Amino acid sequence: MITERAAVANTPDDFLLSPDGMMRLDAICMNLIALGEAVKGLDKITQGELLPHYSEIYWSGVMKMRDKIAHHYFEMDAEVVFKTLKEDIPTMLPIIQQMIEDISKKK
Repeated sequence: MITERAAVANTPDDFLLSPDGMMRLDAICMNLIALGEAVKGLDKITQGELLPHYSEIYWSGVMKMRDKIAHHYFEMDAEVVFKTLKEDIPTMLPIIQQMIEDISKKK
C-alpha cells in the first residue's frame, strides 16, 4: 500500500506542489507511523529477541521515524520521506516477508 501511494512521486516536490501530493504525503506518513508502531510492538512482545536476527534493517531508525512523524509532524521533511520510500522501504519489504515466513515456520 505504501509503495503504491509513493509510485507517482518522482521528486520530493511532488508531495508539496499539489493538493493530491500533500494528501499522498499525509497518507504515506500515516503508513510510516503504523509501520513504526508495529515494529515497536513486535520488539516489545518478543522482548527484543526478534529484530536483531534481521540486522540488515535499521530498526531503531524505523521506530525513530515513527516518533518524529507522530510528535513533530510539522517538522517533517518531504525529502526524508521520499528517500525512505525510494531507498529504505523497497529493501525492507523482502526482509519483513522473510520474518513472517520464519515466524510461521516456528508455529
